[in-house]
Amino acid sequence: MIPFSVLDLAPILEGGDAGQAFRNSLDLARNVERLGYHRFWLAEHHSIPSVASAATAVVMAHVANGTSTIRVGAGGIMLPNHPPLVIAEQFGTLESLFPGRIDLGLGRAPGSDQATAYALRRDPMSADRFPGDVAELMSFFQPPAPGQVVTAIPGAGLDIPIWILGSSLFGAQLAAAMGLPFAFASHFAPALLHQAIAIYRERFRPSPRLAEPYVMAALNVVAAETDDEARFLFTSLQQTFVSLRRNQPGPLKPPLHGYEMHLSPVDRAALSQMLGGSIVGSEATVREGLAGFIDATRADEIIIATQVYDHDARVRSYEITAAVRDSIGAAQV
Repeated sequence: MIPFSVLDLAPILEGGDAGQAFRNSLDLARNVERLGYHRFWLAEHHSIPSVASAATAVVMAHVANGTSTIRVGAGGIMLPNHPPLVIAEQFGTLESLFPGRIDLGLGRAPGSDQATAYALRRDPMSADRFPGDVAELMSFFQPPAPGQVVTAIPGAGLDIPIWILGSSLFGAQLAAAMGLPFAFASHFAPALLHQAIAIYRERFRPSPRLAEPYVMAALNVVAAETDDEARFLFTSLQQTFVSLRRNQPGPLKPPLHGYEMHLSPVDRAALSQMLGGSIVGSEATVREGLAGFIDATRADEIIIATQVYDHDARVRSYEITAAVRDSIGAAQV
């Protein structure tokens, strides 16, 4: 059975705050652990009013401490925002606290706008150094060599899975060249998904970390008792993307009936481009959509983002999706 995992942005709700977001994330992690999801990843974003997971490693510690078996990871750390040594120390600390449960996904985007990138002291050319920074970070997890001047403590000698994340073809090429697992952000950039996977698989070079290519594809899934209810819940995410496109970010808003009817053709086209690969509907609809997605991508793992305003409805969506996962797995036996 193909593993299903969870991508969480610790959403800050309209009328709520970051504390509530963190409590909801932990409750979600406990529920999806019970439901048999494989990983629980959190994403680094900055200065976005709907996202509380900016200090990603700290939130990971909160989630890992409140769970017992599910893998907890970063999906991802935007490495150009940080010195590789600092990330090695942070994730060495996490792995030391929660051995065998920590993943480190790496991206090269800023996770913010230009003004926030400047506030992060991010060098405008830092993205160009991403491959070298990944190699440097990986070196800090190696056992210390004789005479080594700088050592990640904790970090050195720890076996922490490292992933390359991407929403373009660059990440696929880098993951293939370095022999690392690859996660594609098709939940907001579905257009290049199939091309990126093909490039990664064709160019993959085995490494000490990974013998064969391994693809995880991200997908928005909103499941509910009926198609209409799921489409209603999905309007919260649609509002978020429209607000970001208009440079009017805000917290995650409650769903709205008939939301798409009031959008301009330009906004509708943008939503179709960014969220066109999303699967929204009842259990039967989600089963059909996920089965088709798995067949089309041959992904080794699916990571699911479910941005829903009502926390109970969000948990219920993952429950329905877990039932779909089990039924797809049973059909494949």
